[in-house]
Parts: sequence; C-alpha cells; structure tokens
Amino acid sequence: MAHWPNARQWLFSLKAFVAAMLALYVALSFGLTRPYWAMATVYFVANPLTGATRSKAAYRVAGTVLGAAAAVITVPLLVNMPIVLTGAIGLWIVLLVYLSLLQRSPRSYVFLLAAYTLPIVALPTVMAPADVFDIAVSRVEEIVIGIVCASLVGAIVFPARVAPALRARAQQWLDDAEAWARDIAAGHPRADAGRYRLATDMLALDQMIEQLSFDTESRGTVARARALRARMSSVMPVLAALDTVLHAKREGSAVALPPAALETAVARLRARHEALMRTCVTLQRGIGDRADAALGERDGGARAREAGTGEGAGAGSSGSSSESEDAAGLHHDHGMLLFHAASAGLAVFCVGMLWILSGWQDGGGPVALSSIACCFFATVHEPRPVARLFIKWGAVCATISLFFLFVVLPYAQTFEALTGLLALPYVGIGALIARPGYNVVAMLLAITTASFTNVQSIHDANFIGLFNTYLANAAALLFAPLWAMLVRPFGSQAVARRLIRASWHDLARAATWRAVDIPASGPGFGARMLDRLGQLMPRLGATRGKVASDGFAELQIGFCTMALQRALPSLRGPLRKAVRRVLAIVARHFHTQARTGSAGTVPPALQTWIHVALAEASQLRDRELAASVESALVVLGVTLGGHETAR
Repeated sequence: MAHWPNARQWLFSLKAFVAAMLALYVALSFGLTRPYWAMATVYFVANPLTGATRSKAAYRVAGTVLGAAAAVITVPLLVNMPIVLTGAIGLWIVLLVYLSLLQRSPRSYVFLLAAYTLPIVALPTVMAPADVFDIAVSRVEEIVIGIVCASLVGAIVFPARVAPALRARAQQWLDDAEAWARDIAAGHPRADAGRYRLATDMLALDQMIEQLSFDTESRGTVARARALRARMSSVMPVLAALDTVLHAKREGSAVALPPAALETAVARLRARHEALMRTCVTLQRGIGDRADAALGERDGGARAREAGTGEGAGAGSSGSSSESEDAAGLHHDHGMLLFHAASAGLAVFCVGMLWILSGWQDGGGPVALSSIACCFFATVHEPRPVARLFIKWGAVCATISLFFLFVVLPYAQTFEALTGLLALPYVGIGALIARPGYNVVAMLLAITTASFTNVQSIHDANFIGLFNTYLANAAALLFAPLWAMLVRPFGSQAVARRLIRASWHDLARAATWRAVDIPASGPGFGARMLDRLGQLMPRLGATRGKVASDGFAELQIGFCTMALQRALPSLRGPLRKAVRRVLAIVARHFHTQARTGSAGTVPPALQTWIHVALAEASQLRDRELAASVESALVVLGVTLGGHETAR
C-alpha cells in the first residue's frame, strides 16, 4: 500500500480530470475535428504546482504555433515529394529536440512542442494539402483550449503555490546536509546515499526556482531563492572536503601532512560550513514570506556575496552566486544530446517510410502519434526502464480503451455519462503524472488513451475500419519504445563515464588557467562541476561501481584548484613556485586521464611539492591568505594522495 498515490496526488489527478473534461466539452462545442487533443493537452500541461502549470502553458502555446506554422510552409512545398517531406520532418525533429535538450527550464517546451507539432499537423494532410492551414488552426485551437482549461482549474481549485513547496524542499535538503555533517563529526562511515541525494536534489530545486518566477511571487522572493540555491551549492564541496580530511586523519592516511596545516584546514572547513548553513537557514525561511519578500530583492544578492566573498567552496574560492553564472556553467554533453535527437528524427523518418511504402492513405495519423512518443523518449536519458514501463501500462490502457471504444462508449448518450466513463482511466493516469519517475510514461499514456478512445468515432458504423485504425495506433506507439531500446542500448554506465571524463578535461584546463582569467572563468567552472555532479548521481546506482569515481573527488579537487589559482597572484618567491608546480602536476595528471579515459596513478612529486608549499605558506604574514592556501593544499593532498600520503 505504500506505493499508492498520496492524498495530494489524488487531488491533483481530480483537478486534472476536471480540466480535461472542461477542455473536451469546449472542443466538442466548437466542433473541432480532434477534441481529444484538447483533453490530452491538459495532461501535458498539468502540474501539482500552479506556477509550473503556467510556465508550461506559456511555452507550449509558443511551441505549438511554431510547429503549426512550419507545417503550413512545408506541406505545400513538399507534398509531391513524400520521401523528401518525411526527411524534412525528421531533420526538423532532430534540430528542435536537440534545442529542447539544451534547455534546463520551461523554455524547453517551446522546442519540444514545435518538434512534434509539425508531424501531427503535416502528416494527416498529405492526402489533402489544401486543408493544411485549417488543420493547423484546429490543432492550435485544441491545444490552446487544453492549456487554458488546465491553467484556470489549477489557479482556481485549491491552487498550490511554488514558494511553500520550494521552502519545504529546501528545508529537507538542509536537514539532510546537517545529518551528513553530524555523521562526519561523529566519525560514522560515510553515507554515500545521503550525499548522493543532496547532489540529485539540486537539479529538482533548480526546476522549482525556474517555476517560481511564473507564480504570483514578488521579484524579491525569486532573488532570495536564487541566493539560497547559490549558497546551498557551496555546502556540498565544503562537507565533502571535511569528510575526506577527517576520514583520512582517522585512518592514519594523512599523518605525513603537517598537523598544524591539518587542523587549520579542518577548522576553516567547519567555520565555512557553519557560516553557509546560517545564511541558508535565513534565506530559506524568507522564501514565500510576503512580509519579508520585499527585503529579498534588496538583500538577496548582498547576502549571497557576503556569504561567498573570499571563501572557498571546497577550500577557499567562492562558488557561483548569480543566475547568469549558473546558467553559463551548465554541463551539456553535446555529442550524447545530438545522438538522442538524431535517434528520434531517424525513428520518425523510418516509420514514415514504412507508411509510404505500404501505400496506406490513412497512415498519417498513426505516424504522427509515433513521432510524439519518439520525441518524448529522446528526452529520457535511460530509455530502457521507461520503455518497459510504457509498454506494460500502454498495453493496459489500450485494452481498457478497446473495451471502452467498442462496448461502453457507444452507450454514452450524454456528456455526463461520457465523463463518468472516462474517469476510470484518466484519474489513474493523473495520479501517475504526479508521482516522481512516472511523468513521461503517464503523459504518453494520456495520448494513447485519448487517441484510442476518440469520442468523435464512437458512433462510426465502420467497425472494421475503426478497429484497423486502433491497431495502427497501437503499433505506431509500440514502435517508439522498441526503437529507443534498440538504438540506445547503452545506458547509465556510458553516460557516467562521459561525465567523469568531462570533469577530468575541466580539471586539466582549470589547473592551467592563467591567473588573469580566473575572475571571469572561475564561477562558470564551479557551477559546471556541480551541475555535472547532479547529473551523475542518479546514474551511479545503475553503474554497479564500474566507473572510476562518484564525482565528489573531482568536485573537491576543482574547488581546491580554483582556490590556489585565485591566491596565486598574491604569492611570491618559493611559495608561488611550489603552488605553480602543484597545479602543473594536477594539470598533467588529469590531462593524461582525460586522454586515456581511465584513472591513473598520481605522480609522487605532487605530495613532495604540497609539503614544500605548506612549509612556505606557514611563513606568510597574511594569515587569512595562508589559511586559504593551506586548506586548499591539504584537501588536494588528501584527496589525490589517499594512503600514499602516509608514506
């Protein structure tokens, strides 16, 4: 019973169903040709949080108009060349899906909707190209009706603001961070699951902050949320570094390092953690507090700067503290994203060619459905489990829809009766949408059920034709998950290795940066390392330990490297030379690893030069600068040296 949806998820499902039935009623009243698109659109847009629904709605309208306009231009030009038209649609999907994958905000819906709106408008009109404009207008009307109904119901019926949900999610994150800190202080074994969850949840918080700007919140609340996120991103490398240093001390693998430097590093990391957590708690409590919202706009950025000035996320350098820096620091594996997009475009081209070769005049509709599913599977980084889940639940929904279409719906003489009959599948689908991990599958099921139970066809006397269309739709939708499993057999292990290798490339570049370049390049580097860590965490479980690292070591090394690079212009004489030697060895080490793609042995000279640098740093008169350099060197030495440090 623990797997059943909770009360909030059922409430969301009921709201979505009410909006879907309202959209269906309006579409039927206007006599639109495909009213089920209005109904299905509600489930594309609906989200338990009102701001998230608004953010989806605005961009989905733009994407629908863009895709429909492309269909109006493309079909008249290429209708007499079906293979060229199919190829053009495939290329359009490749480009637009790729652009959608580059986005980490609701703006991705513009490109995703445009990607599959072109085929759903263009393909059914191939046999009647003169009707393409009318059909494009109808599709836009149907989708806009669904969007408006979802937004209205979401805003009027028990609206759920983003700010309280964000505040609660941030509080849970801070509680988890404090639990990890207590485990570190108590000397408990490092709880990987806890720190992995912290990294993964950062991506979810980013999404909620994006949605916050579409809610009825002040600019101050959004500024405060962004400042909180910036400080939270600095907590992880601090705790990871503290965990590593204390663990090395307890295991005796750091005894070769000067005791004073070790104590300085531990004290500095603890003080940094406490300062960050105090700032985070203050900012978290102010999110959604309308009495305090005005202060957020004025002092949100100031608090972030105060928390980060001159301090190291890992050992001495500030983390990224602005929205623009975080956006610029996102990691994109362009090769993998382009492959995902190309797989979707090629799938649509292949299924389109099957339609052309079959000579079936009414095959455009099923191909359009298949293109939607292919676009959605392109956005899934691990398609195999999602595909299996979709096939399983799709078969259930198809069976229910078959029963409804031929046995139940013909007896629905009123809209009220139709609503009661549709409640069974759609209330369940809505509950799935609200559950983590089921969102993509549930949206695809919404399309499946709506297309199979096309209410415009319930009184069609041509049973054979209707049944054939049903089978064609089922086959078209089955094609997408099977294609995804076939052409994308590699999963989390390959992606995780590419993420780790990308971190090695970044570390090699970071250690060879010139000091004058650090102020502009440093924050983007830190944000990119954190973003890559967040992408890596959900995939580690599926790799079964077959990747070289879990990403936290690279994160610590990256921030230590940044700390030393920032300090380098202020260093003179032997200390400057020693620090530069340390950075040069780090750069060569990670350059070699990035080139070979496998972990290698750290050169023994690294520990030698770290000891030299620590000895010279202890002579500095500027104790703040000395503490920053010593902390970075200690964390770097322990992280890269391991047990070799004791020898």
